[in-house]
Amino acid sequence: MHSFESPALLGPEPYASFQNGSSLASSSSLPNLGWNYPMEYQHMIHQHWRSFPVPQIYYQAFLFIGFVAMLLCSLFGNCLVLWIFSTSKNLRTPSNLLIINLAVFDTIMALNMPHYLINACLGYFWGGDLGCDVYAVIGGISGQGAAVTNAFIAYDRYRTISNPIDGRLNFPQIIIIVILTWLWTTPFSVLPLFHIWGHYIPEGFLTSCSFDYLSQDDETRYFVQSMFVWAYCTPMAIICIYYTKLFLHVRDHEKMLADQAKKMNVKSLSANQNSSSMSVEIRIAKAAMIIYLMYIFSWTPYATVALMGTFNYGHMITPFASMIPCCCAKLVSCIDPWVYAASHPKYRAELERRIPWLGIRERNASASVTSGDNVGNAESETGTISMSNC
Repeated sequence: MHSFESPALLGPEPYASFQNGSSLASSSSLPNLGWNYPMEYQHMIHQHWRSFPVPQIYYQAFLFIGFVAMLLCSLFGNCLVLWIFSTSKNLRTPSNLLIINLAVFDTIMALNMPHYLINACLGYFWGGDLGCDVYAVIGGISGQGAAVTNAFIAYDRYRTISNPIDGRLNFPQIIIIVILTWLWTTPFSVLPLFHIWGHYIPEGFLTSCSFDYLSQDDETRYFVQSMFVWAYCTPMAIICIYYTKLFLHVRDHEKMLADQAKKMNVKSLSANQNSSSMSVEIRIAKAAMIIYLMYIFSWTPYATVALMGTFNYGHMITPFASMIPCCCAKLVSCIDPWVYAASHPKYRAELERRIPWLGIRERNASASVTSGDNVGNAESETGTISMSNC
């Protein structure tokens, strides 16, 4: 399909030398990576990976089993979110469209995993150039889309909690945001597909594909650095800024209630305050910290490996090390539905009602479901801030 065959990809040694083992890793009892790639796919392999032997079978088995587990977990969790949120009338709120959008991106990422499993069984990338491009585009769209959706969720939660009456986003505004999340993923996913800027190549064990971060030409360096700012730094900054502002707002709000209670000589003005529950401030801080750490865990490994390759530290990137970012990004797609949706009281109540064998027990579930948005209004009137308003 593609005629792109740069020296950096082909390397100085002919295909025959890799096939018979007379290469940089000839001292190993294992053949080099790429030895079993069909002749017509050899141009896809970057020279960097040819210097490593084929990974031991237990490494490949570990990743294979891990991908199967992540596939099942992600599909189960995200399909539950899509089903419950889209069919429950009391959950059809503008803010929850962002939760649905995140679940869509995570589901797309999960549906890309079977392609990896096929490649792992074959030992080479099934579909050649086209298969590599499709796999990488789907991974890029779902990964970048989930990241920027997390950022918009942080923005929406800040607006909702800091100004529960006038700050809530309506359906047209949320739909525009959802469209923006998909447009956001386009530049650094589609441009490499058509070789306009950057390109996709196999990486690691040569069973997954990503953008080229190993070539040392200026075009590749500018692409990786621009993508680092666009797809990693920008969403992370938005998440950090708005959850920090949210925490500070909640802290000030709680302090104000405490001061008013002291003046009125009462214990607390919060409607949901009791001795067994932790403060709203701590709950908000913990939720924000979990979300922020999840983002760091999922995308920092990819950013680190890509920048290492760009700034001439590619010799430190082993095939196994390059597979870690791929696993981290896919692992978070399994965790997202439980962090965002399973912590939602109305969602948990619906799960308890529809799927009782899951063993979920939500306190005041019936009240949570039947009262709907009136709960949020009552809490706002009494001065209480709750994450369930989101």
